[in-house]
Amino acid sequence: MTRTITPRLRTLVLLFIAVTGALLAGAGPASAHAALTGSDPSQGVVVPKAPDQVSLTFSENVSMNDNSLRVLDPEGKRVDLRKPTNLSGTTYAVQLKSGLGKGTYTVAYQVVSADSHPVGGAFTFSVGTPSKTVASVPDQDVGGGVVGWLYGFGRYMSYAGYIVLVGGAAFVLACWQRGSGVRAMQRLVVGGWLTLTAATLWLLLLRGSYTTSGSVGDIFDLNLLGQVLQTKAGAALVSRLLLLAAAALFIAVLFGAYDKREEEEEKRDLTFGLAIGGTVVAAGLAASWAMAEHASTGLQPGIAMPVDVVHLLAVAAWLGGLTALLVALYRAPADTPVESATVRRFSRVAFVSVLTLVGTGIYQSWRQLGSWSAFTDTTYGELLLVKIGLVALLVGIASISRRWTGRLADAAVTESEEQESEEAEAEAEAEAEAEVGQGAGEEKETVKASVATKEAPAKAGKAGTGVSGASVASGVSGVSGVSGVSGVSGVSGVSGKVASADDAPERAAQLARQQSAMDTARQKRLRDADPHRFGLRRSVLAEAGVAVVLLAVTTVLTQTEPGRTEQDAKAATSSSSSSSASSSSSGALTLDMSFDTGGTDGKGVVRVDLDPATVGSNEMHVYVQRPNGRAFDVPEVKVAFTLAAKKIGPLPVAPDHVTTGHWAANGVQIPMAGDWQVSVTVRTSDIDQVTVSKNAQIG
Repeated sequence: MTRTITPRLRTLVLLFIAVTGALLAGAGPASAHAALTGSDPSQGVVVPKAPDQVSLTFSENVSMNDNSLRVLDPEGKRVDLRKPTNLSGTTYAVQLKSGLGKGTYTVAYQVVSADSHPVGGAFTFSVGTPSKTVASVPDQDVGGGVVGWLYGFGRYMSYAGYIVLVGGAAFVLACWQRGSGVRAMQRLVVGGWLTLTAATLWLLLLRGSYTTSGSVGDIFDLNLLGQVLQTKAGAALVSRLLLLAAAALFIAVLFGAYDKREEEEEKRDLTFGLAIGGTVVAAGLAASWAMAEHASTGLQPGIAMPVDVVHLLAVAAWLGGLTALLVALYRAPADTPVESATVRRFSRVAFVSVLTLVGTGIYQSWRQLGSWSAFTDTTYGELLLVKIGLVALLVGIASISRRWTGRLADAAVTESEEQESEEAEAEAEAEAEAEVGQGAGEEKETVKASVATKEAPAKAGKAGTGVSGASVASGVSGVSGVSGVSGVSGVSGVSGKVASADDAPERAAQLARQQSAMDTARQKRLRDADPHRFGLRRSVLAEAGVAVVLLAVTTVLTQTEPGRTEQDAKAATSSSSSSSASSSSSGALTLDMSFDTGGTDGKGVVRVDLDPATVGSNEMHVYVQRPNGRAFDVPEVKVAFTLAAKKIGPLPVAPDHVTTGHWAANGVQIPMAGDWQVSVTVRTSDIDQVTVSKNAQIG
């Protein structure tokens, strides 16, 4: 639940929107899921002779094994040497067998990106002339299928377990310390711990199959499990399990020693210690996601990972605390109700959490999108819009809960005043009863004195003459007949009381239990009949329902290729297609090379067009584009040609700037035919530059 919108909050929201616009307007490229941004030979190109190797360039570093990069001939036979190597930066290559014939070859790849997500695909190139037959490669549903679904479910449950564990414990410590003795709250937090532990073990088992074959039968393959343990994702999962052991100790203290502390000073010290220890463990668990996923790679990872940790902690404090509040409202015993002060404290925690989520979410969106167009042009952007809408809906419902909280507080004050009035009336009645009891005691003493006066003549008769004594005796005899009966009756009544006195403690305990049950039922009935508490329950339940959907969208979002890399891949594919079309139609050579200088606005694609790409004079055009395909200028572009086989070059060429993102040079001389290396040096600032190169058959 959050506060209602105030002028100060409205100003803060507008400031966040302004910052968002500034960030996205000048956003530079970042990295997350790996995307194929280039290859040599290019997709669909026809080369005059078989290359010695096939190289692939990705948007970030990837992990490979012997089966990650395969080259198949037209009949589907593997013609690579199975040992992929890292040529430079993000470019990887595999050597081919010698003596390859003409035809169409298929390149299939399946790698694991630096953010732990598998990436795969396939493309073709031809040697000499395209063949009629092409190797059949099964549709690569990398990260999909049954194993992909199970892995996604495990990720969802791990997030849910973390949120309930951390948020529930924080709710008890910060908002409702009496809740440490409530059985429903204990079950909630322990259930979160069990869910996160089981989900982590499940992900560890699924990881090997998820990133390789995708086969259900490989889930329990110990060899794959051993390989997973050597990866960054495997190390993150193992560290999460170790931290969960520390979390178990925290839970034992919270619901054990902490609940039994009665002295205020001791409980205050233990609260402080649990808060510090719990924060460290919760941050460590959050870091097990940050160190292996989107935040760990790309632009500003040193900032992105701490921001991701803070983001997850804020999510847990809000949504996990919301779940704990819901359980408390529905399952708290009548003798330990949720006070309005508890709800107000959680409202403040939720308000701070929402502000934290807004700030960290803006930064994460800037890293993963990079431009406004990515919101609508990519799957990641569309999912992010859905997430933003759900968060807005959640905040709207929370404002309703906030109003119910205020009414609950007012009702609590009124109830307190009524209770004080009832207590005053009870004290007055007790005093009146005491006065009545005192008067009854005085009357009893008077009766006793009267009886004693009447018995005095009888005693005197005993000491008198015989006649008088006989008379008295007969009188006594007459009286004794009556009083004897009543005396027996009286004795019998007394003996009945004595007999029932043995059962008095058991009977009293039974009556006390009955009275306690009646009081509890009465309190519960009154609590449930409270319209303010009922309204709060209903709004919090609605918040929890939206939170479940929000968590599902977030889980899918973490497995989706970020908008910026999706646009990079589209631009690379478009460039490759246009290169193939240009080469096949006019004989001109077009080479596309991705570059990354590491500086601000230092990532893009450089295209070199050489026409007619023959021995002698050629016309050269160089184009520099952003990852989204938009042309932009850089301070300097230089080109060099090298024929290593004949030890010729490098032959430098300094093209002239023509227009935005376009340089050209005429009369570029190629002295002889051969497999030339074309190198392009791109400088994006005074200190940031990089040289990228590709081989091409010229002449």
